Amino acid sequence: MSFSLAEREDTIIALATPQGVGAIAVIRLSGKDAIKVTNEVFFGKNLENQPSHTIHFGTIRDGEKIIDEVLVSIFKAPKSFTKENVVEISTHGSSYIINQVLKLFVRKGVRLAKPGEFTQRAFLNGQFDLAQAEAVADLIHADSETSHQAALNQMRGGFSSEIQELRNQLIHFASMIELELDFTEEDVEFASRNDLRVLVERILRIVEELILSFDLGNVIKNGVPTVIAGKPNAGKSTLLNALLNEEKAIVSDIAGTTRDFIEDEISIGGVIFRFIDTAGLRETTDTIEAIGVSRTQEKMKTASLILYLFDLSDTDLVEINRDINKLENLGVPFLKVANKTDKAKENIISELKSQHPDTIFISAGQKENLEGLKARILELVNLDKFRTGNTIVTNVRHYDSLTKTRESLLDVLTGLDNQVTNDFLAMDIRRALHYLGEITGAVTTDDLLANIFSKFCIGK
Repeated sequence: MSFSLAEREDTIIALATPQGVGAIAVIRLSGKDAIKVTNEVFFGKNLENQPSHTIHFGTIRDGEKIIDEVLVSIFKAPKSFTKENVVEISTHGSSYIINQVLKLFVRKGVRLAKPGEFTQRAFLNGQFDLAQAEAVADLIHADSETSHQAALNQMRGGFSSEIQELRNQLIHFASMIELELDFTEEDVEFASRNDLRVLVERILRIVEELILSFDLGNVIKNGVPTVIAGKPNAGKSTLLNALLNEEKAIVSDIAGTTRDFIEDEISIGGVIFRFIDTAGLRETTDTIEAIGVSRTQEKMKTASLILYLFDLSDTDLVEINRDINKLENLGVPFLKVANKTDKAKENIISELKSQHPDTIFISAGQKENLEGLKARILELVNLDKFRTGNTIVTNVRHYDSLTKTRESLLDVLTGLDNQVTNDFLAMDIRRALHYLGEITGAVTTDDLLANIFSKFCIGK
């Protein structure tokens, strides 16, 4: 999706609220003629004579036919989301009314907006940079406190400012080195190679910190896939039901009741966790159950966290240690969760505390110490960086650009070590500048913009 220059001059329209029947629907227009064309079908005050950021009651009419009584909000350029004239029409939420209003404006020459076109216009008109524009979409889709806060921080420009500052410093050195190219026959140095090395190493440290933050950012944005694993009848389904506070999974005394995955999400400390109840880990001759066990093992390999659940009333330390060794070999973070404390064998709790002091003791059936379990789960996510206000990368496109920036900066350091000529040094710096510029939109292409904004909803 790309826009021609002519299309960017169009006045556009779209439904800004979700499809379907509701009490109120909001229809948004943007473009230089947005107020003028609305005034032609609005019966009430003359909208063109009204100040910006005001709301007016009246009717929308198609000739003599009244379509609906409405409230019309007007925002005059440049004091609007798109920095163009913007109108928002609040109608009753009938699908018939919405369609009639849209058809009326289309007949008046207004074009139906494409996905993300309002936000793209805001970006093109300098309302914010590309990283901030992407944060708008993240804010709309935020489904937890942390994902909302991360999107809000990015939209306010904290991440963009940090990137721009790094880029400005590199631009200065790049310009000095390229100036030296104009004096190749003279022995002059406008840019100290030692100062350049110090700068590149400092920027490299910041870039690497941002890259490392992506794991946490991905968790904040998409949730933590958490597998509940253990042998049959350890209480995995009971634990899932207790965490969700609903009967999501079937619970029975028959081993192997859960044959496939059961998934659901809950928010713990503002973070979304996607809990996955799996088939029990054991050798089995049952063909269907064996498929479930195999899928469980695959799911564990791709999880961000494993809750290893075992039954204190029906296990021993030899078995527990064997399973723990297998989990350690997977390389996935896991918690040892001892279940059915109310039915625990004699001495096993003290033995476990001695050999595995990090074990969490719960009773899923009695809902005992679930809050302690949640607290330990949250600890493993390590939100300290986020809560202290550090910049967190949540966007895979930004992660990719930062990775390429790091490669370019390492090439600059290699060039300095090998005393390469200025033209090669300048080329590596320019490449780093290019990838940093891709993040904020200082460097962009129509294809890149099309890819980003096509993922937005129509009315945004």
